[in-house]
Amino acid sequence: MQNTNRQKSETAFNRARISIPGGVNSPVRAFKGVGGTPAFIASGKGCHITDIDGNEYIDFVGSWGPLILGNAHPAVTEAISRTLQSGLSFGAPTEAETELAELITSLVPSVEMVRFVNSGTEATMSAIRLARGFTGRNLIIKFDGCYHGHADCFLIAAGSGAATLGVPDSPGVTPGTAGDTLLARFNDLQSVKNLFTSHQGKIAAVIVEPVVGNMGVILPRPEFLQGLRELTESDKSILIFDEVMTGFRVASGGAQELYGIKPDLTTFGKIIGGGLPVGAYGGSRKIMELISPSGPVYQAGTLSGNPLSVSAGLATLKQIHSKSDFYEKLEQNGAYLAEGLLEGCRAASVKATLNRAGSMMTLFFNSGEVTDADSARRSDTKLYGRFFHGMLDKGIYLAPSQFEASFLSRAHSKEDLDKVINAATEVLEVESHK
Repeated sequence: MQNTNRQKSETAFNRARISIPGGVNSPVRAFKGVGGTPAFIASGKGCHITDIDGNEYIDFVGSWGPLILGNAHPAVTEAISRTLQSGLSFGAPTEAETELAELITSLVPSVEMVRFVNSGTEATMSAIRLARGFTGRNLIIKFDGCYHGHADCFLIAAGSGAATLGVPDSPGVTPGTAGDTLLARFNDLQSVKNLFTSHQGKIAAVIVEPVVGNMGVILPRPEFLQGLRELTESDKSILIFDEVMTGFRVASGGAQELYGIKPDLTTFGKIIGGGLPVGAYGGSRKIMELISPSGPVYQAGTLSGNPLSVSAGLATLKQIHSKSDFYEKLEQNGAYLAEGLLEGCRAASVKATLNRAGSMMTLFFNSGEVTDADSARRSDTKLYGRFFHGMLDKGIYLAPSQFEASFLSRAHSKEDLDKVINAATEVLEVESHK
């Protein structure tokens, strides 16, 4: 069945644009990367979502990662419902916060203490402040194409080259803020070495997505993360892994478990809220005890660790770790879907590269390897837009941008994956005859 009737969504979008900038509360939702009108979602269950026109889709966005159990998983909704009966928020400590903190520290060896916040952006900007407070230095290194939220220090693009100081990438970001951010190239260790040489003893931290999800999924080369660990240790700066997307998604202990690297600080989000707003940052006791009220680095939030998000996160993590084969099954399904999509591309003679880390992946319409921002940008975004809409019409909801990840949940069955593979093959066959 073709899901081509989205008249109610179009009406809803036109209405939203009158009172909400761009009609959405986060830019990618507007479908600008693929064109057309976004589908307004009414409900979700398992791996399916339904829009306000009644069209049903197999969901591969999963609220951008947290719904690893699927939409409206009974254990999560029941936990939220129980918590609702006791109150929404108190601005005071609850035992559930400690329980979630204990669970996280037991699963991620590099994290001895953790502080909860309300979003991934809060987590990363707080981690940067803590790194600066701990080292007494100002400069940070981030990587072209890596996204760490919308704090001013992260909205930086390269100047005349990767070894230069950044310049603001958004109006409202001051040159002074941009001047404290250095840009390097992901998977290019030499670009990082050059920055440490030029700014020896001045770099507070290197922040990196160990598996990138925000220019599409890009995997680190074997020596890259280890090289970052050695460079930061040598210069006595802080290595921050942004695992907002990969934490508890690619492995029980996150990407740091996969690659055997122990960062100084880690940021979390997505899954530890089970679909509700949450963020966290954690690391060694020595560093974390600098945070107020234990130490002088200030950070606060009325809704941090709120009961609803904490209960949803606890329920999600407990479900994950109640099944010994949880990640093994996700890996098997991820591999199955990836091979099926690539076979469809080969059958249609469409040039494509697929990057995958467990249950997160990106199909790049790109004839070469995708290892950094520059190679990702060489992808055929117009072809992706046509592919996206062809899949949407067949009831498959993919990330509405070439430069985002798609996510599997444990709710996806082999039957669901076969539907996706068959739909992709049909869409690509039509595309190849244009």
